[in-house]
Amino acid sequence: MSDDIRPAGGGRRPARPVRIAFFDVDETLIDSKSMFSFLEFHLADPDRYRAAADELTRAARAGVPREETNRAYYRNYAGMEEAAVAESGRRWFARERQRDGFLHQEAVRELHRLQAEGCEVALVSGSFRACLEPIAEHLGADHLLCGEPEVVADRYTGEVRTAMIGEAKATAARALMNRSGARPEECVAYGDHASDLPLLTCVGGAGVVGDDPVLAEHAERFGWIRLPGTAGSAAVAQGTAATDPARHPSAFSAATSPPPALRAPSTSNTEERAHATR
Repeated sequence: MSDDIRPAGGGRRPARPVRIAFFDVDETLIDSKSMFSFLEFHLADPDRYRAAADELTRAARAGVPREETNRAYYRNYAGMEEAAVAESGRRWFARERQRDGFLHQEAVRELHRLQAEGCEVALVSGSFRACLEPIAEHLGADHLLCGEPEVVADRYTGEVRTAMIGEAKATAARALMNRSGARPEECVAYGDHASDLPLLTCVGGAGVVGDDPVLAEHAERFGWIRLPGTAGSAAVAQGTAATDPARHPSAFSAATSPPPALRAPSTSNTEERAHATR
């Protein structure tokens, strides 16, 4: 699994047309915001984590663009060894996957159904490999399009080469389809938030997880499929519907001021942080 397609097999067999299913991760395939959940786990210091999270909340409240707050997030890893962070990511995933509801089963079933139909799977996220690679391996994903923090001498610099937010998701998806020879109209994408709209509209079919009003409007207009939202805090804040995925066809058939230091973050703060890093 990588951000590039796997090499084609040998022999003279005609190449099978490539179809790719693109999946957002946070609150689409899992019930949480991986960037914040992992940062809290990795720092193992509630005060340090709270300070970092509240800084992002303040930036979101001030209207700082999502791309910039996403970049600010990665400064928390400046000076840390890439390998140590990756190992921490595997321990984080091992803990989280034991938690009931971590994997959003309806979306995971859809992913596995598409795999059974011969689709390659690409996970697309503003999060980064340290916590996404274990998820991708567990789900059998073929590609990972994600944030790419800068590494020098095996340590994170605190900068990020690629902020996989909004339109950048669609750009990365188009590049992968172009490299693989996949036709966009034969591919599909799934997401839960309006910031996923560029990704969902760059392919031929789409699926909406939860009740984001912007995506719901597009689903109604274009016949996109609907899946229930996760039980994550942001999804709850948005009023997630528990629709039955069995009632919907495959997407391939669709038409073309900071809080007090010792208080837990409120739902609105959680949503602001989500907005800051999508």
